[in-house]
Amino acid sequence: MRTLILLLFGSGLRLAEACRLTHEDTNFRSAALTIRETKFGKSRLVPIGKDLVSILRLYRNRHRPGVEYQRPPTLLATKIGMMIRNRHAGNQFNWLRKEAGILRFDCARFQPRLHDFRHTFAVTRLLTWYREGKDVQRMLPLLSTYLGHCRIDETSEYLQMTRELLQEANHCFERYAFPEVQHG
Repeated sequence: MRTLILLLFGSGLRLAEACRLTHEDTNFRSAALTIRETKFGKSRLVPIGKDLVSILRLYRNRHRPGVEYQRPPTLLATKIGMMIRNRHAGNQFNWLRKEAGILRFDCARFQPRLHDFRHTFAVTRLLTWYREGKDVQRMLPLLSTYLGHCRIDETSEYLQMTRELLQEANHCFERYAFPEVQHG
């Protein structure tokens, strides 16, 4: 579960995409994942960071026991070498979440779910771009493609306004509107 959560958080993949990843879909040298025949029948190449590469490599090495071992068909697998199913992963996450005391009490429709890591990834990517001084509007089509969307409006569903995101957007606007002022 730890590796699955880190994969979802660090890549923005859909749960089903992460669960279906095969060993052949994972290229550690080029730090990229090949996502095949996903939603809408599309495939895409997803670059990942060096920290996530290290985590996935460590996971694969730890789950490669003895000589007679037959590698499971997917990169992530259960203890008995079976593909992780979405429902099983969701149930395990719910159990972990409750054990850790992570609950919502704001009358929201859902308690935190594995799919929320995709939302977190998208918002975090925007925050990073703002902090790096990138033109976020020009970068949005890249984020949309990265997430496997056909249109930016599909991506916008993942972009909830957070306090940090609003602060970064405000700083960006201040730098634009008042270039003569020192912005700290």
